Formats: sequence, C-alpha cells, structure tokens
Amino acid sequence: MKTKVLLFIILFAGIFFSMNVSAKKISVAELRDKIAGAWIGEMIGNIYGLPFENKNVLVPGSDEKWPLGYTKNLDKLAKTGGAFSDDDTDFEYIYLMQMEKWGCEPTYAQLRDAWMYHVRDKVWLANRAALGLMHHGFTPPFTGMKENNPHWFQIDPQLINEIWGYTAPGMINYAVEKSDWAARITSDGWGVEPTMFYGALYSNAFFEKNIEKLVAEALKHLPVNSRYAQTVKDMVDLYHSYPKDWKKARQEMATKYYINEDPMTKTIWNANLNGACGILALLYGNGDFQRTMDLACSIGFDCDNQAATMGGLLGVMYGAEVLPKALSCPIQGWTKPFNDRYINITRYDMPDASISDMIDRTVKQAIIVVSKNGGKLVKQDGKDYLQINENAKFNAPLEFYVGPNPILEVGKPMVFTYYTKANQQYNWKLKSGNLPKGIAFEKGKIIGTPETAGKYEIVLTLDNGKKTIEKSFEILVRTPNIALKADTIYTNVRTLNTAVLDSCWYTFGKPMYATSVSVINDGVLNGTGSVFYSLGAKAKLPKVDYFGYGWKEAKTINMMALHTGCLEEFGGWFTSLNIQYQDENGKWIPVPKYTSTPALPATDIVFFQPHFVEFVFEFEPVRTKAIRILDDTKVQDHWNKYTKNVSAFTSITELSVYEK
Repeated sequence: MKTKVLLFIILFAGIFFSMNVSAKKISVAELRDKIAGAWIGEMIGNIYGLPFENKNVLVPGSDEKWPLGYTKNLDKLAKTGGAFSDDDTDFEYIYLMQMEKWGCEPTYAQLRDAWMYHVRDKVWLANRAALGLMHHGFTPPFTGMKENNPHWFQIDPQLINEIWGYTAPGMINYAVEKSDWAARITSDGWGVEPTMFYGALYSNAFFEKNIEKLVAEALKHLPVNSRYAQTVKDMVDLYHSYPKDWKKARQEMATKYYINEDPMTKTIWNANLNGACGILALLYGNGDFQRTMDLACSIGFDCDNQAATMGGLLGVMYGAEVLPKALSCPIQGWTKPFNDRYINITRYDMPDASISDMIDRTVKQAIIVVSKNGGKLVKQDGKDYLQINENAKFNAPLEFYVGPNPILEVGKPMVFTYYTKANQQYNWKLKSGNLPKGIAFEKGKIIGTPETAGKYEIVLTLDNGKKTIEKSFEILVRTPNIALKADTIYTNVRTLNTAVLDSCWYTFGKPMYATSVSVINDGVLNGTGSVFYSLGAKAKLPKVDYFGYGWKEAKTINMMALHTGCLEEFGGWFTSLNIQYQDENGKWIPVPKYTSTPALPATDIVFFQPHFVEFVFEFEPVRTKAIRILDDTKVQDHWNKYTKNVSAFTSITELSVYEK
C-alpha cells in the first residue's frame, strides 16, 4: 500500500511539475507576428516621436492637431528608403548581433566590447558616461553604478533593452531579471526600475491583451515599495480619477515628478519621470496605436522613447498585422513595413538589414532562450508551437567585473568589494599573492587597516559550481593624503561663475556643483557639492587650468591622484596634462616624467571621457613646498545649438597628494 501511495505521489508530482513548467504555449507563427510587431512598432514610435523629443516640457502638446504624423521625418523616410536607425532601436539590433555571436546570454564583457566597437557617436547621458568608463577600462555593472556614472538616474536603459523582454515570451521573471542585469550597464538604483517593468510588460504581452491587467501583473515584479512601483500606481490612480482628461493627469504627474523632483535628479531625462509618461500614454491610449503615439508625443519630455517603447509593446500585444498601414508604409509605393529596410545612420559598422530578416533572426533567438530555460518546440495539429517554462530564472554569466581600484592609505580602515549584485552569489577565493599587512580577504572583499605602503598583486578565483575562472588584481597602498592639510590651494579659478553655468545646457541636478575650489581637498569624491567647475568669465577657446597646493614646510612627493568630476556633453575634460613643482627659488618646473594609472584617454573626443574616475600619477620624488597639475581644456562641438558661447572648463572633485 505504501509503495502504491508513493508511486502515486511521484506520478502526481511529475504531472504537476510538467504542467507548472509548461503552462503557456504559443505557435511559432504567432510568435513571429508578435516579434515583428515589436520591431516595427518600435521603429514607428521612434521615428514618429523624434520631432517632439525634449519638447512639451512645461506644458503638454495640443491634441487639437492629432494625428501628429511623421512631420519632417516623412521626407527623411522617403530619402532613406526605409526605417532609419536611432538609439531606440540600434542598441537592440547590436544586442541581437551579440546574441547570435556569443549565445543568447552574452556576458557583460562581450557587450562592452560591442559598445566600444559600434558606438562612436550619437550617444548621450548615462549611455555616454558608460561608454567613457568602458574606454577607461571598466566593465559593467561598474559602468552604471552611482559612484561612477552620475547619470545613473536618467532615461537611457529603458529605451535600449526591450529586446530582453520580447526574446523571453511568457518568461516574466526571466525577462525582468535579464532586463535588470542589462540596465546596469548604464544605470543604478531606481534608474533601472522602468527597464525591469518594461521587461515584464513585453514578456507578458505575448499572452495578455488587457492593458490594466498587463500593468498590474508587471507591478508584481518590481521590488516592493520601490520608487517606480509607486509611480506606476500613481499613474493608474490618475487614470481612474480623470478617465477622460489626460491633460489633468499629465499636469499632476509633471508637478510631482518634474516640478517637485529632488533637485539632485531633476532633469527632463529622468527615468522615473519618463517612465510615468510612458504609462500614461499606454493607459489613455487604451490599445489604440495611433492615439498612443499622439499621447506619447504630447505628454512630452523625452517622448520618442515613450512612443517607441509603447509602440513596440502594442505590436507584441496585437501583432504586426494590426499596426496602421499609414504608419508602417507611409511612402507611396511601399508594400512592406518601411520598405523592408532598416538603414544604419548611427552606429559604426552596423550593417543595414532587411526588417523581415531581423524579425526571423529574433524569433530564432527567442526559441533558443525558451529552449535553454526549460521550454521546447512541440508539434500540434501539424503546427509548430513553443512550450514555455513560465518559472525560468535568469542567472548572470560567470565573470569578473572590473571597476575602480580600491583606495587604501596606511593607517586608514577600509572595506572594498570586488563583487556586485550579479556575481556576489558565486564562490570567491584568494588563490595566490600577498595581501598588504593588516588586510584580509573575506568572501569577495578585502577588509582591514593597511600598515605598509606599496603595491601588491593578488589572484582571485570565482566559481559557480560548474566552472572556475581567475583574474589578477593590483592593490596600491598609499601614504596618508597630505592635500587635506595643505596651507594653500593654487588655481586660476577659485569660484564657480553660476551665471555662466546657467548659460550652458548642463545635465545634472544643481546641487552637484560646488561654488568654491576648496572642495578639491575635502576628501569627498561624490555627491552634493562635490564637483568644482572652473567656470569663470566666458572663454569659448580652450584655456589652461591649474590646481595644486602649497605647504609651509617642504614635502617629499612622488605621487598625485586626480579625481575627475561629472562631465557635460560639451566639456569638462582636457586635451593634455602636466605636473609642476616649485624649486627652492619658487620657480615652477616639470616633475620628472610621470606615469599615469590607468593611462590618460587616448583621445580628447567626448565619447572617450570618463566621469568620476581616478588617475594616479607617479614620478621620481621631488622635494618641494608646492605642486600642481596643469591641463589644456577641451570644448567639444556637441549639441551645438545648445552650446554656443559656452566656456571651457575643467571638472574636478578631488586632487590628492602623497609623500614617499
């Protein structure tokens, strides 16, 4: 009897598990139609919304002019002969190529290489900051962390990561986790939450056509009490309060999330703000594609993102066949969506493509993703179906991440972690090398109080129970920073000219900027009032800036460290850098040839410049009472219509000095 009961339990458990794993199923034909809807819907929304980007900020657009149409982009479509690339679709095409090259779950390192190769222009804010950090030597997710990327809260990840949702049909947990992982290439904190939410929307849209149910289900996959979860709830409440008045809902939304936003994160590109705009467009659009496009543009802010994301989402929900022909084939003579052509005008060596081929390639990757994660292809009534494991989880690929080196000083307690959220759960070990005296290694971090200055090489291993990898790291222990006790700060600009700052198109919250150069030796590397811009009187032409210190007593110095601040799209960095010290006669002379770790940027082009990083300069010891760095500032021709008559300046947060 016991044996029969046991067999029954085992059989029931197997049936239950099979049902639980494969509760959802979609035909391959329907899968293709919905993925076609994702690509074509995004292309429509992106191109439709571009003329309204960064417009309709203080007040919404007028609905009296609906439908808005492609306006000036209609001529561009005709001239291009198809859909043209933009950052709302080109990153996803690059990601598709990486899935094909490396497998459906490429690593951060592989995506970083793709960014550095393909992305050489037309990238801004958090994306541009991440790219600069990549060229500096960082890998994700350090490229998106708050400490390194001051644009961590901006819109960027929610407009480039939808592909992780529409290659994971019905695998909502997987799509959310993978979207979160990918969003951290550029962003952090609540800045990644809209991307996670969109991953859930896209994944579930293969099976759910009721918009409010779709939103409610996606909410379950955001962290409890997270900022964007509350924002979505607010938007649903506004929709119910003013079901016939989108402008009233928009007014209250903009007041709360833009006008009254924390000054540190108040920008028109704020991720939470634009995420709220997207949800309003989706709710008030009520499944009508044309109306959703017009709402996305008229609600405003960075509206081409909202139009593209919601366009792609509706395309998944209803399929490509229901997308308006007037929008997918707007040029006379076109018989296929956008003439079946996707033309690259934004990325280096990204091939033009047939849209139908892009769709087929994406379908193939979706089938691979599903099959790799507990699903499979099955036959039913002579048709191919994809059976889906709804409970699939995304596990980050096993890899080391590279970020800023630990800053260790003799006699100063410290903790430094080599891991992040994505690889913390794996097994960390110190394989070889000598740690500084006073420092211990504990489960992926070093902790203690170093006792002796010097350089130390260690080798760490990382394993997930199946595979083990290893990597070398260098630890530098410094003597105490004597800049903190300098008697004088040498500089050519002592006070920020706020009027000049206000004449620029600056991209950070106003509290970031310090008004006095005194912050460069306060020991604070980031946050409110940490960054000094050497903005004095207007000076469009590049100028020489200098920063340094003087002491009453002579010091023997062999090392300095420059911590860059946040950078604007048009300036804040330098084309060259030199170090000088005062001799016994008070004359400034160059230090013996210095080395920089890491190396200074290979070019002064904007896309190679990193925010909030440290350059350590080492040289033969000099005996002196004063030392300084000098740099030639750079003004980039970038966002040109917004940066006329701007001033050249250097952005700096800290300058440290060390004795031998």
